[in-house]
Amino acid sequence: MAVQYALMGVCLFVLLAFLAYPILLTVRGGFYEDPAARTGFTLDHLVLVFQDPRLVGALFNSLKIAASTTTLAILIALPLAVLSAQFNFPGKSLFNAAVLVPLILPPFVGAIGMRAILGRAGALNALLGTEMDILGSAAAAGVVVIQAFSLYPIIYLNTTASLANLDPALDECGRNLGAGFWRRFFRITLPLVRPGLFAGATIVFIWSFTELGTPLMFDYYEVAPVQIFNGLKEVEGSSRPYALTLVVLSAAIGLYLLGKFVFGRRGYAMQTRASRAGGVTELLGAKGYAAAGAFALVAAIALLPHIGVVLTSLTHPGQWYESVLPEALTTSHYQQALTSGDSFRAISNSLKLSAVAMAVDILFGLLVAYLIVRTNLRLRWLLDALCMLPLAVPGLVLAFGFVAMSLRWPFGKDGPLSGFASILATDPNPLPFLVVAYAIRRLPYIVRSTAAGLEQTSGDLEEAAMNLGASRFTAVRRIIVPLIMANLIAGGLLVFSFSMLEVSDSLILAQQTTDYPITKAILAFMDRLGDGPYIASAMGVWGMALLTTTIFAASTLLGKKLGSIFRV
Repeated sequence: MAVQYALMGVCLFVLLAFLAYPILLTVRGGFYEDPAARTGFTLDHLVLVFQDPRLVGALFNSLKIAASTTTLAILIALPLAVLSAQFNFPGKSLFNAAVLVPLILPPFVGAIGMRAILGRAGALNALLGTEMDILGSAAAAGVVVIQAFSLYPIIYLNTTASLANLDPALDECGRNLGAGFWRRFFRITLPLVRPGLFAGATIVFIWSFTELGTPLMFDYYEVAPVQIFNGLKEVEGSSRPYALTLVVLSAAIGLYLLGKFVFGRRGYAMQTRASRAGGVTELLGAKGYAAAGAFALVAAIALLPHIGVVLTSLTHPGQWYESVLPEALTTSHYQQALTSGDSFRAISNSLKLSAVAMAVDILFGLLVAYLIVRTNLRLRWLLDALCMLPLAVPGLVLAFGFVAMSLRWPFGKDGPLSGFASILATDPNPLPFLVVAYAIRRLPYIVRSTAAGLEQTSGDLEEAAMNLGASRFTAVRRIIVPLIMANLIAGGLLVFSFSMLEVSDSLILAQQTTDYPITKAILAFMDRLGDGPYIASAMGVWGMALLTTTIFAASTLLGKKLGSIFRV
C-alpha cells in the first residue's frame, strides 16, 4: 500500500507540475500590477479586457462560433447515431467507417482545401459562373461549417456508445403503450443518451471556442484565440495577453459547468443492459436507401475539404484559378514536402516529438490507469480528474501557460535549466516543452483506453501470478500488459497521430523555423508566395494519410469504446 501511495504521489506531482502549474501561471499573470517584475495584484487588466471593444467583440465572436459549431455538429451527429444504433440499412458497415473520415483532417488543414473551393476564384464560383466572395463576406460561417463537419464524429462516437448501452426493452415498453417513434425518442432515448451527447458536445464546444488554426487560415482575426496569439509578442512585459487568456479559460470552464449542472444534471440508471441486437429494426426499400443517403450526403460534404487539399497538393502553381478543376497536375509537391529543408525538418521534428510524447504517455498512462482501476487509494478520484482535465481546458490556455512557465525559475533567464528548455530566448529550445505539451494534452486518450482494457481484464490472473511468487511488477509486465496490449496500441496511436497535427501548442511554443513542427510549417508555407500553399497542402495530405491509418487501426482495436476517449 505504501508503494502504491508513493507512485500516486509521483503521478500527482507530475500532473500538478506540468498541468495545474501552467494553468495557475496563466491565471496569476492576469493579475500582476507590475507585469515586468511580476509583483503586486490588480484587477485593472481584466477590466481593460472588457473595456476594449475589439477584445469584447472577439470574445463574442468566439462564443458565437463555438455555439454554432456545436449546434450544427449535434444536428449532424445525433440523427446519424440513432440511425446507426437502431436500424439496419444498405451499406451500414461501410458508412459506419466512413463517418470517421473527418477525423483524419484537422479543421486547420481542411481550411486550405475550402479556400481553393470557396474562394473568389475558386471551384464553386467557376461552376456556378458567379463571383461570390464567400470567404471574405462570410468567413465566420466558413469557420463554423469547417469545424462542425470536422468535429461531429466526436459527438457521433459518444452518442453511439451511449445508444449501444440502452436496454431495448425500454423502447419496447413505450411502443406497447402506444407511443410513436418521435415520442419514444424524446421521452426515452434522448434523456438516456444525454450524458454521452453532452460529453461529446462539451469537447466540440471547447475545441471550437479556442480553435486557433482555422480562423488564421480563413484570415478571420476577430476571435479571442487569434488575439491571444498576436499578444504573444508582449507577453514578457504585459498582462493583457494573460488577462484575455484568463477570460477565455473562465468562459470555457464556466460554460462547461453550466451545461453539466443544468443540462447534464439528471441522469438515468438502468438495472439491465440487454443486447442491442434485439432492438435493431431492418429498414427496407426506400426507407433503407434514405438512411444510407443521409450518411452519404454528410460524408460527401465532410469530404469536400479533403478533396480540396488533395487537389491543391496536385496542382501546378497557378493552374487552379477560376476553374472547376486544376488545369495541370503534378506530384512534385509531395517530393518537395519530404525533401526541401524547411518542410522535411518540420516533418522530422513532429515525428520525433510525437514519438517521444507517445512513449511517455504509454508508460505514464499505464501507471495512472492501473492506480485508478486496480487500487482503492483515497485520492485516485483526484488522479482521474487531473488526467481528464486536458479535455476540458483549452489547449490554447495550456500552451500559454507553458510560455509563462518558460519565463520563470528554473527555466527563466539565468535559471539552471534555461539552456535546456526555453521559448522566447534569443536562441530558444522549445522541444522539451513541446514534448511535455503534446504528452499532457493527449494523456486522456491513453488513460481512457488503458483503463477500459484493465476493466475487462480480471485481477485474479494477476493475483494468481503473485501467489506463485511473482512480484506485482512482474505480474503486470508478463500478464496484464500483454492482455491489454491492443488498448495500449490504440491509445498510443491516437496520442501519436493527434500530436503530429497538434495546432495550438505548435503555433505558440515554436518560434524559430528550425523548431517548427508540421502544423507551424504548414501555416508558414501558406504565407509563402509561389509554391508555398501547394507544399503546405502536400504536407497536409501526408498528415491525412497518417491519421487515416492510426484512427482506423484504433477503431478496429477499440470498437465502440473509441468514443469513450473523447469524454470529459
